[in-house]
Amino acid sequence: MLEDFVEKDWSFLDSDDSTSNQVYNRNVDRIIAAGRIEEGSRVVVSPGSEGFVDKVVESSPCSLLIVVHESLLVLACIKEKYDKVKCWQGELIYVPQKWAPLDVVFLYFLPALPFKLDQVFETLAKHCSPGARLVISHPQGREVLEQQRQQYPNVINSDLPEKLTLEKVADQHSFDLVEFVDEPGFYLAVLKLGKAVD
Repeated sequence: MLEDFVEKDWSFLDSDDSTSNQVYNRNVDRIIAAGRIEEGSRVVVSPGSEGFVDKVVESSPCSLLIVVHESLLVLACIKEKYDKVKCWQGELIYVPQKWAPLDVVFLYFLPALPFKLDQVFETLAKHCSPGARLVISHPQGREVLEQQRQQYPNVINSDLPEKLTLEKVADQHSFDLVEFVDEPGFYLAVLKLGKAVD
């Protein structure tokens, strides 16, 4: 029923505190650079914010960009701007195989995904090409995440993974952790898929 449909508030994904606007933008640029997008890359952003997708489109020459989000409103706004961007409403682990193999996956806001880290890695290992890069990030780090969790408890249901947890889960699914930054104001984990998983 349409009247039962309640859109969650995802506005915090595009919040870039004006006092640290420059730092925020620099962090987002750093996140995108970590993906090492090339001309023929097939890229997924999940869940995608409008601002992040804008930056990916402006800065990268990828052949396919897929934005995964549960919000129809967010996807409609992105689709209105970028006709060539593929939008998929739903959860990352259910993204259709037709877009595989993926070369770069941005888990732009992992704590909003209602799945265990193991499930996410298992799915991505099957959908990604060997050498694919998985970029888990938060442009404002754990401190802001904690504030966001208090404000948006219906959206944020987990934390950013610690290094040891990430390494353990990554290893089980043929990913290698190649970069890890966990500062109060910035979080970045870059992983690379070693071999294809059947």
